[in-house]
Amino acid sequence: MTDPAPCEFPDDPGVDPPRNLREVGVDRAVAGPPDRPVAVPAAVAALTDGAPAEAVWANQVGGVTFRLGERFVKGQPAGSVIDLADEAARLAWAAAFTPVPRVLTLGSDDEGAWLVTAALPGRSAVDSRWLADRAPAVRAIGEGLRALRDALPVPACPFDWGVAARLARADERGSGSSGARAQPGEPPDVDRLVVCHGDACAPNTLLDDDGRWSGHVDLGALGVADRWADLAVATWSTEWIYGPGFQDALLEAYGVEADGERTGYYRRLWDAT
Repeated sequence: MTDPAPCEFPDDPGVDPPRNLREVGVDRAVAGPPDRPVAVPAAVAALTDGAPAEAVWANQVGGVTFRLGERFVKGQPAGSVIDLADEAARLAWAAAFTPVPRVLTLGSDDEGAWLVTAALPGRSAVDSRWLADRAPAVRAIGEGLRALRDALPVPACPFDWGVAARLARADERGSGSSGARAQPGEPPDVDRLVVCHGDACAPNTLLDDDGRWSGHVDLGALGVADRWADLAVATWSTEWIYGPGFQDALLEAYGVEADGERTGYYRRLWDAT
């Protein structure tokens, strides 16, 4: 996602959500299963076709995701900084190359917008199973990001997630606020341009029962950028979620050596944007 937050956990995981990450000591978790009853909006109720609507995820800007059988409905209130049409366009493009949620419906009314996707097989890398068996999860995240990089063609990608574009969007979102945006500093030279996931935190990789990556979710910021824009955040999230000692394993599974300068810059950029 493109919210100005340390880490965006998946609003449409395509699978049953993990238990609340705050309960396992993840202090950067800014979204999770709702901790109180959530009213079903009329727009969501109209999509149920008799299936129960279960609120499975809530973010910090008022968005709620509901599970309707084998479908997920991500909803955002009117005026949200999250543009679900942007995410739908990215999912539709990426689906031709790699496993991502299939877009079923996109709509809006005076109260907000909603995006309906088909469920994907697999479990989030922060499912309770993988919180208890961390090494396979970390390896799958690295292998999954490398597979995503290899599958998505840079020349054909119409979406930009480069430094200038991200800073410009952050400035647009903050134009009405009195606070000044933190500056990440001068960017390093580009190492390698790839189509980045855009929110490569651990929860957005799905794993099958054998511990292999099976898909990716929450691609609302997907776009062309230096590969370290993803890797810096992916490795960072292993520390928040699994604890110390897993960053090198993720990079090894991806197939790259650590780069302290680029990692530091893209983490500062993440917090700034």
